Amino acid sequence: MNAIQIKDGIYWVGALDWHLRNFHGYTTNRGATYNAYLIIDEKVALIDTVKAPFSRELLERISSIIDPSRIDYIISNHVEMDHSGALPALMETCPNATVVTSAPSGVKGLTAHYGPHNYMAVKNNDTLSLGKRSLSFVTTPMLHWPDNMVTWCPEEKILFSNDAFGQHYCTNTRFDDDSDFCETMQEAKKYYANIIMCYGKQAAGAWKIVKEMEPEMIAPSHGVIWRSHVADILNAYEHWSSSVPEAGALIVFDSMWHSTETMAQTIAEAFTEKGEPVKLFDLKQTHISDIVVSLLDCKYVAVGSPTLNNNMLPTVAAFLCYMKGLSPKNRQAFSFGSYGWGGQANGQIEEELKKCGFDICLETLKIQYIPSEEQLKELSEKIKSLK
Repeated sequence: MNAIQIKDGIYWVGALDWHLRNFHGYTTNRGATYNAYLIIDEKVALIDTVKAPFSRELLERISSIIDPSRIDYIISNHVEMDHSGALPALMETCPNATVVTSAPSGVKGLTAHYGPHNYMAVKNNDTLSLGKRSLSFVTTPMLHWPDNMVTWCPEEKILFSNDAFGQHYCTNTRFDDDSDFCETMQEAKKYYANIIMCYGKQAAGAWKIVKEMEPEMIAPSHGVIWRSHVADILNAYEHWSSSVPEAGALIVFDSMWHSTETMAQTIAEAFTEKGEPVKLFDLKQTHISDIVVSLLDCKYVAVGSPTLNNNMLPTVAAFLCYMKGLSPKNRQAFSFGSYGWGGQANGQIEEELKKCGFDICLETLKIQYIPSEEQLKELSEKIKSLK
């Protein structure tokens, strides 16, 4: 369990979680990392810790460089336990260390989780001297908890960015240019969609601050460190946080006897003929956390379900609940589905789409029992008429 130097006197000392497959309902098929960073100067600082079960791994990596008891400051950018879980072990190992966290939410959160300690509360733009280097703290509340902040080391031009710019992506490589770039960007996009999207306004504000810093390296709390593709991830965050998709259709459905599925396929073909990129997902086959990634790109959202016991199918209800929580903006939407008698599902879906803040661009598209060729043709023409 050795530390990895990322710059002279600065080390990655985090933990690798190869086996994690779910994070609060978000599938993490490539595992996760919990990144912590050690800065050796006149004063020694540890930036963030790791999830509690990985405390030993963290301490072993630190011990490969220095005696952990020499740590003067533990910077807690975020209270959430995948970042702060090893604090009790660190407090025991280096009881004289000062825990630096945001005021007031960081102090309140850490105290609630771990009890009283020697906390130093910092506010926006407060600085801490380590000797040759200094650390500046920028509060980023609700990105994605009230206590969140990022830490900037101006002498090294490194931003320790906490959850921003991260990925749930476990790899034995620590840098973007040592990793598969397409995989890294896809995991960064999935992370943004599932963790950050609902705080898009805060993400846009953070992006502007980071852009002005002109960092040479962005070291997030999860995933690989950005050093060769800093511009790429900053440009991606600018696009994602703008919440203004220009084109594309996301079609999501579940079906009982293939009638709603046939409607979904017809809708997909019609959008294709319109020249719109299409993403078509069957909720029986694809996890909702993978589906919502396409929300970042698609202008249209179509959700379909047959009616079961006077309601939409449970898989569709779960998707709509999850999507609503992510607060996507500026989409056009409509519902569709087949039904036998009542047909209540489609109205329910439309109401949920309205609660998401979407513009309803078509009245709900309902077909009783099995769609005829004539009905499917009419359905197709309605899609093609959309502007």
